[in-house]
Amino acid sequence: MSGVTQLTRNAITLKGSAKIVTEYLNFGINSILFQRGIYPPESFRNEEHFGLSIYVSSDEKINNFLQSIFSQIKDWLLKGKVKQLSLVITNLANKEVLERWDFKLQYEETISNETDIDKPIGTKDIKVIQSEIRDVLRQICSSVSFLPLLDCPCAFDILTHTTPDAEVPNGWDEAGPCFIANSEELRLRSFSTSLHRMDTVVSYKKIE
Repeated sequence: MSGVTQLTRNAITLKGSAKIVTEYLNFGINSILFQRGIYPPESFRNEEHFGLSIYVSSDEKINNFLQSIFSQIKDWLLKGKVKQLSLVITNLANKEVLERWDFKLQYEETISNETDIDKPIGTKDIKVIQSEIRDVLRQICSSVSFLPLLDCPCAFDILTHTTPDAEVPNGWDEAGPCFIANSEELRLRSFSTSLHRMDTVVSYKKIE
């Protein structure tokens, strides 16, 4: 009987996994915007998530923009249509790409339109998943110690890489690749829900 109880407690559904991934993206991107000084620190508030103090934007326009993206990302995750999300930081004056954070997704289980989003598929302990995410978020928060100083006004954008058959809603535009000339790359820790595996990589402009 105890084995059945353990299986139920650790059950991971597609819907639950998609929620975990989008929560990571939300807090990870907010942390980057704060740590990299894209907006003034007074426009962020401190919250507790995954056992960490995380700064999240208190700007309504930014939050509405991010939530519209994450809502669509969650829908694509449930259908297995999204492959990568990229946060691109550019020089506001000349649009030069200074930094790119790539959140690369792998599907550890086959997902189709017939997949029941509420049916338990994985059995990974949620505490282990949260611990793995916490390790990645810690790395993001410590990024200021090794990334070059962004000493100019910057802007950010978010690019989403999907499968060719993904339905793209109105208002989403095609975007070209955002390459960084003379770049270096740093790979952060990974985490896995047992359905989705997320690798986070930051590319940045090398200082001469």
